[in-house]
Amino acid sequence: MASNSAAAARRRRATGPAPSLNGPASDVHPVLRRATAPPAALDLLSQARTGLDEATALETSNERYATAHLAALRTAAAVLAARGRPEPTSRRRARIRSAWEVLPEIAPELTEWSALFASGATRRARAEAGIQGAATTRDADDLIRDVAMFLRLVERMLVLQPVLPQPRQDGDRERADRGVPDAG
Repeated sequence: MASNSAAAARRRRATGPAPSLNGPASDVHPVLRRATAPPAALDLLSQARTGLDEATALETSNERYATAHLAALRTAAAVLAARGRPEPTSRRRARIRSAWEVLPEIAPELTEWSALFASGATRRARAEAGIQGAATTRDADDLIRDVAMFLRLVERMLVLQPVLPQPRQDGDRERADRGVPDAG
């Protein structure tokens, strides 16, 4: 057992020092956690952003609420498009489930968001049906804020890549102190 750890230590020393978190980016080999989201997911995120902007501009509370809820649904659909796996086919047809039921299985970190938006599905249906007072101005405003936060969270989750450490500026200062002009 001791020989294995000694061999590992020799390999580490032989390949040079470990990359510095503050060193130049050239000595860092990042491992991306995931590739960027598929085009379908990106398109759904774009539609959700457009829907949220539209909800903000609408006049009636019912329209604002229904449009914002639809933006939340498109955001959830983007997560499902990026992370979802097709269910194995069986002879018996499975019951249709809402995105809010499936989302916690695919992205457990979004369970609370799923519960929040699932609780507003009935209100959205009433608002879309044009039932007077289905959604108040405050309901619509609160939902728009919640959807905006949910959308930003999902965009970060699906789109952003890890950030590489920035190169040290120490070398630039030393060159300037010695009177060496900048290469850039």
